Amino acid sequence: MKRIYLDHAASTPMHPLVAEAMMKVMTEQYGNASSIHAFGRDAKRTVSGARDVIAASLGCFPDELVFTGGGTESDNLAIFGAVSAREERGRHIITTAIEHHAVLHTCQELERQGYDVTYLPVDEYGRIRVEELKDAIRPDTVLITMMYANNEVGTIQPIREIGELARQHDILFHTDAVQALGTQEISCKELPVDLISFSAHKINGPQGVGALYVRRGIVLEARAHGGLQERQRRAGTENIAGIAGFAEALKILGEQAKARREHDLALRSLLLEQLELHVGAEHFHVNGHPEYTLPNILNISFPEVSTETMLMNLDMEGIAVASGSACTSGSLEVSHVLKAMNLPETFLHSAIRFSWGVGNTTEEIMITAEKIGTILGRLRNRA
Repeated sequence: MKRIYLDHAASTPMHPLVAEAMMKVMTEQYGNASSIHAFGRDAKRTVSGARDVIAASLGCFPDELVFTGGGTESDNLAIFGAVSAREERGRHIITTAIEHHAVLHTCQELERQGYDVTYLPVDEYGRIRVEELKDAIRPDTVLITMMYANNEVGTIQPIREIGELARQHDILFHTDAVQALGTQEISCKELPVDLISFSAHKINGPQGVGALYVRRGIVLEARAHGGLQERQRRAGTENIAGIAGFAEALKILGEQAKARREHDLALRSLLLEQLELHVGAEHFHVNGHPEYTLPNILNISFPEVSTETMLMNLDMEGIAVASGSACTSGSLEVSHVLKAMNLPETFLHSAIRFSWGVGNTTEEIMITAEKIGTILGRLRNRA
């Protein structure tokens, strides 16, 4: 059976050139970048070179990047580090109800520490209303943290408007751009954002490495202590191979960005077209914004069948998709994102996330739609 991977929003296949770049480091370079001998200097050059490549790709200065262990650590460092450094100014944070758990759980921990957090609602498409953000700002608001684009439904937030509002009130603004990187043109210096989280494994790079953009002049209190690495903002020996892989993935992305976007949009249109053909437009519903959305994510509810049943049936057909929901004690928990969008119960319990990227083909999309039609037909006959 040919297996089809449509869960790129969770993690992407590593590009062969990325693996090659990492293997070269892992087999030829074993010095510590903090050591002053020749082996250490070689390692330092690798990290510095990668930092330059990544900074150029993201539109920032090299010294504005902090390498981390991934998107979750980047989010934690940004939020904890920013509020700790500004604690004397206030203890109020604004976020949304649809953030990744790396942000939501961090905010919940800060609430336990005495901070006040406002969780903004979203509309039926998963987008915030800027007017509600304006109303939520208080004199003691020190941080706004909102994702660039949602990892479950693909909805893109009005980042520029949010950032400009934050600037007007002298409030730090952090955005989790983990899911947006690779499909959206991101230039840190052109965005009114102070802190931006990134991760390598969403762009065909390695797992376990990420970066946090920290605009020059922003004070960030370190969370990890024990060394002077990353300008004393994140202690610990650098993951040199991972950082080199991250740089290579961004380099490849820069060369292929336009073609990848066109490819993603074509697969999106094809999936919807084929579902209409094999399932019928009246038998599925697209969750998310019709315009402000990522090209490589489609969250679709099939009200006639539960999420768990569809996931298992597709998996048996060799097709990997996701629910966007958490698995607790062997059962699926309804997505907090879809709940926040106030969707009907039938949509909440039947949602499937399809996400694609490099390596996926039109044939795979056509097979997937056809299999879904077959699964739904089989389940109807059993009913």
